[in-house]
Amino acid sequence: MSDRATVLYDAPGPKARVIYRLISVAVAIVALAVAYVVYRALEDKDQLTSAKWDPFLQADVWTTYLLPGIKGTLVAAALSIVFALVLGAILGIGRLSDHRVVRIISGVFVELFRAIPVLLLMIFMYAVFAEYKVFKLDLLALAAVVVSLTLYNGSVIAEIVRSGINSLPRGQSEAAKALGMRKSQIMATILLPQAITTMLPALISQMVVALKDSALGYIIGYTELVRQSTQIGAAFRNYLPALIVAAVIMIILNSSLTYLATKVEKRLRSGKRKGKGPIAAPIAAVGVSVPGMDLTEP
Repeated sequence: MSDRATVLYDAPGPKARVIYRLISVAVAIVALAVAYVVYRALEDKDQLTSAKWDPFLQADVWTTYLLPGIKGTLVAAALSIVFALVLGAILGIGRLSDHRVVRIISGVFVELFRAIPVLLLMIFMYAVFAEYKVFKLDLLALAAVVVSLTLYNGSVIAEIVRSGINSLPRGQSEAAKALGMRKSQIMATILLPQAITTMLPALISQMVVALKDSALGYIIGYTELVRQSTQIGAAFRNYLPALIVAAVIMIILNSSLTYLATKVEKRLRSGKRKGKGPIAAPIAAVGVSVPGMDLTEP
């Protein structure tokens, strides 16, 4: 804890600092003790021997198990993220519609699928698709995973879109209306381009959630990373190393997605500050002033 005062708490005195340090030392000792107990238990079960890690040095383990699992995870995540972004934009804008019926339908859809657990959605979709033969047998699991992730994440993204648009100053849309622009034009050329930079951090988090939740496809037999890792554990009796490798791969995938999305966010924000980004032209076209944005540069 910081020694300086903040808006949340006063600066600790000498006695409080001593107590904090003692508590920190005690917690560190307990954590080390727990780690040692876990280590000894794993060591007794021979889960930390080099032989348990040897399968991951074999090319056929990667080509047979891990690479197909990574491919399945990426395919399901990519499809669901794209579809969820489209669905979320439609529902978010629908919740802001002037038509009451559209608002009600969008609201019911969002609240319904936000409340249903993703795992339950996957099991339900898989059963429905199998019962009515909506998809081919080899695509059933993928379709159930993608549709479920799309419905859930699309509903969450809809709220992100709605809050992002509502956070913009009303003066911009009022000025555009005064110039005779239709609401669809205002939404597409002024509000949405600006709201994107506001929504990006939350959208990035939701993309990571979609990538991680693809692992739930394991329950319905979808070929993804976690399922393939457990199969490695069953084949070589090295469940712990297999799950550790799966966790490391998921961390790398999530970190890569976050890094890519963050770079896009920084680029958009940089363009917004300079008045040269994709959101500057539509605003300049209607003559709306945005604080902190210079629209006079060519």
